[in-house]
Amino acid sequence: MAALLAPAIVANPAGASAAKISPLTTPPSIPSCPRPGLFVRFGKRPQRSGLRAYSPSSSVSSSSVLSANERSAEVEQQAEEKEEKFDWFSNWYPVAPVCDLDKKAPHAKKVMGLDVVVWWDRAEGKWQVFDDRCPHRLAPLSEGRIDPNGRLQCVYHGWCFDGSGSCKYIPQAPQDGPPVHTSRRACAFVYPSFEQNGLVWFWPSTDPQYKDIGEKLKPPLLPKVDDPSYSSLIASRDIPYGYEVLIENLMDPAHVPYAHYGIMRTARKPPDFVQRDREGGRPLDITVKTLDAAGFVATQENGYSKFVAPCLFYAFASFGSNAKPDPEVAEDTSDQKNVVLIFICVPVAPGRSRLIWTFPRNFALWTDKIVPRWIFHIGQNLILDSDLYLLHLEDLQTKKTIGGGYEKEGIHILFYSERKIEDAGQSNWQKACFVPTKSDALVIAFRKWLRKYSNGQIEWATQFGGLPPTFAREQLMDRYYSHVVNCSSCRAAVTALKALEFCLQVLPIALIGMVAVANGTTVSSVARKVLVFTAVLCFVASKWLGNFIYKTFYFHDYNHAFK
Repeated sequence: MAALLAPAIVANPAGASAAKISPLTTPPSIPSCPRPGLFVRFGKRPQRSGLRAYSPSSSVSSSSVLSANERSAEVEQQAEEKEEKFDWFSNWYPVAPVCDLDKKAPHAKKVMGLDVVVWWDRAEGKWQVFDDRCPHRLAPLSEGRIDPNGRLQCVYHGWCFDGSGSCKYIPQAPQDGPPVHTSRRACAFVYPSFEQNGLVWFWPSTDPQYKDIGEKLKPPLLPKVDDPSYSSLIASRDIPYGYEVLIENLMDPAHVPYAHYGIMRTARKPPDFVQRDREGGRPLDITVKTLDAAGFVATQENGYSKFVAPCLFYAFASFGSNAKPDPEVAEDTSDQKNVVLIFICVPVAPGRSRLIWTFPRNFALWTDKIVPRWIFHIGQNLILDSDLYLLHLEDLQTKKTIGGGYEKEGIHILFYSERKIEDAGQSNWQKACFVPTKSDALVIAFRKWLRKYSNGQIEWATQFGGLPPTFAREQLMDRYYSHVVNCSSCRAAVTALKALEFCLQVLPIALIGMVAVANGTTVSSVARKVLVFTAVLCFVASKWLGNFIYKTFYFHDYNHAFK
């Protein structure tokens, strides 16, 4: 999907792995409050997810018949194991766009396997990120409320916490008794948080030594988001497939004319001598220039792209006769029409991820001022849906046991791909997939980065038993719980449109009643016909609006066979 404009992708070396300190090391002395969090109490780095590894010796094909390329890949992989490893817990992760957070309520999120709660601290004037559990009975703080004093209150027994995690009030404790609320064990776990580029970021460790990490290391900057000469709208959606597959999909411009056929058009017409088919497929010249633990940089035609590990992937494109793809000068083409496609891929859990996206541009700025944000989300969600059902399905034998079975034409291809990669083993991706053209250069670079610096997989904060089971089509492509409930603009639109739908349903009844009453009066037949026509029109409009609401905010099917 990053191929909305078909540029390439790059990384910001200053972003991902600049901090080499481990968030899991117990400090020499434990301060009073807040106490160390989950990792420190475990006393060791979390175990990796239990993805099955592929072994050539246990396969039908033995190592003796491996091709020369496969053998060289094995040698390269063994050499890369000695390289510097990427520390997943020494990086900032985005939690949610600020524009979609309500200051009057706490919000539950999951990132890197961690359950967190985001809430507005009125006293400090900032967004706080806590571990989503009350120290009393481990109830979710996200189900609580913000009390009249601006503190986070647990819904289970009413314990109240301030922005530092200190417990300020325990209703069950006698006022003349010992001050049990001052105990270290009464404190909530607090993650360092930072607001930047319209997002709330958090550092995934509650160890007190990282309390001021934002002063030493800030989250990666999103290009052009805060530039007043650019206009950008932000959105997010929870995705029912993994972080690795999500990033691969965004880094794959070649799939756009096929997977999104009928929704998107290719951004640039190729020269006459370049062969392309009906959907728009053609050769793409993508070159990866640099790759290290911080990410990688690539160039392509009229733009370039960056991958800033672990989450940020963006593509820059400039249009015009003087457009330059060089990363050093491309962003200086202020006289051109420039667009940045920014995708933030958040690892949530195995088989689950979250996409936050924004597309800053320096032209047609007026549209964002007069067109509601939810209008733009209609097309963007449809694009995600057309990919989603491609990226999410296990093998045909398993799917027959779920929900009465699926037709082969209804395969969720990205989920299917994800399951096949799990079966082969993450480290054997390049053996399992045949990627002979330069259009796959970004995907190959990402898989190389993942294998080289992270043993081919994510280092989750908690233990998982592998990928979750598949779901019915309506559940997989659900828009309401994956997007609408987390989007302030779409929530408001649903409320307003449902109110309009109700009015359109009631109005015909009222108009028919008026016609019945008018039969015995001097009201002309023309007036009665107008009332009947208006009633019918309102009824039809209510049916159309109901269908529009359902397809826009709840479920919109996408069948590639009929596109």
